[in-house]
Amino acid sequence: MLVLLFKNFIRSKGTKIGLLFLLLIGIISLLIGRQFQEKQQNNITEAAVYQKEHIARNASFHKDEIGLLLYYIKFSLVNHTLPINSLAIGQRDVNPSIQSVTIRGLEAQKYDSELNNPSNLLSGNIDFSFVLLYLFPLLIIAFSYNIISEEKESGTWKITATQSSNTFLYILKLFYIRILSLIGLLTLLLLIAIFFLQIPVDKSFFIFYILSVLYILFWFSICFFIASLQKNSNFNAVILLTIWLFLIIILPAGINTYIINKYKVPEALELTLTQRNAYHEKWDIDKQKTLNKFYKHYPRFKDYKLPDSEFSWLWYYAMQQMGDDESAVQSKELESKLEQRNNASELIAQFIPTLHTQIQLNEIAKSDLRNQLLFIKETKQFHEKLRLHFYPKIFDNEPVNKQKWENFKVETFTDKSETSFAKAFLPLIIFNLLLIAFGWRNFKR
Repeated sequence: MLVLLFKNFIRSKGTKIGLLFLLLIGIISLLIGRQFQEKQQNNITEAAVYQKEHIARNASFHKDEIGLLLYYIKFSLVNHTLPINSLAIGQRDVNPSIQSVTIRGLEAQKYDSELNNPSNLLSGNIDFSFVLLYLFPLLIIAFSYNIISEEKESGTWKITATQSSNTFLYILKLFYIRILSLIGLLTLLLLIAIFFLQIPVDKSFFIFYILSVLYILFWFSICFFIASLQKNSNFNAVILLTIWLFLIIILPAGINTYIINKYKVPEALELTLTQRNAYHEKWDIDKQKTLNKFYKHYPRFKDYKLPDSEFSWLWYYAMQQMGDDESAVQSKELESKLEQRNNASELIAQFIPTLHTQIQLNEIAKSDLRNQLLFIKETKQFHEKLRLHFYPKIFDNEPVNKQKWENFKVETFTDKSETSFAKAFLPLIIFNLLLIAFGWRNFKR
């Protein structure tokens, strides 16, 4: 019986076209992921080569003053990109995965990003997560909207009902065949991704796969519930497409607008201007006042006194430091509001399966907002480490050629946060069970 139902389902031209179309789009998404992966790897390789050449070139030009040399030299920190990130690019196409900074004011550099075509950013990448979240549900709806109503409308349902000892079991078999087809297609695409994108089969991949299966089951659960209402095909198609539009586009857009308005953040540009203004005004005030504030921030440097000369690197870098210190309140406010936005999004998403799945896929791939916030914090620590290393050398005016510049390699930040099984799976499991339970009750009436 099951084999016959499967042959009848797969024989349809619409079924073949739908599956082949989704397979083709899925493979295209993997190609886009491969391009993104290669771009990231090339950027990291180029950053390492550039930093080495950049330091060597500037060291040859500025041999006399290490303070002047360090005005120009940039040091790079890389946000490690996992291979699975090519399946869910997330915010990595907007936020930089490489941060290059000098030891000057950090706030003016912290939110620098790559130049990108705004139109490309608006349309986004058709990565695998896009195919899963947006296109798989449409095919599920196309396969399931008339799963019972078509037979009723053609007049064959009564014959089917009399021939089957258990009509509910027959309905379950119809859904089972469709579920098996879509999960099979998902599995095939992810198997291709393992070899094509060099993705390790580890805990992250396992969570990614199970979450994807649960998301597919969620949409079949919706179709199961709508079918249980036993309306006509037109009603089923309209209501399912309305649900798709609401859950995929309207509701996430509305929640995004709500969160943006509730947690308004100061613009990064405004923060940069505050830092620069705080730095520039130090040119017009007493130098000793600037140094006193610097000594308060770094008591360890109190032994370095202001020289009699009109200009000194001690005073200059103290000005840079004060620019960061005087914009610190706004900087913390920006980071706090971004964290509040992220926490609010995760909390609300637990009640919206589509949004929850999107956030969790990005979290697994380390391409979410939380990862970016951790990277910014790591950049701050990286910058502070550089300052503490070079400040004594600048203030003592150590010879440039005595420094071991070859030891300064590109450093890498690795996000070690773990994804919780319960956090990833539980909301989808609950929604699936509720929809199946309500659908079962409707069918048993």
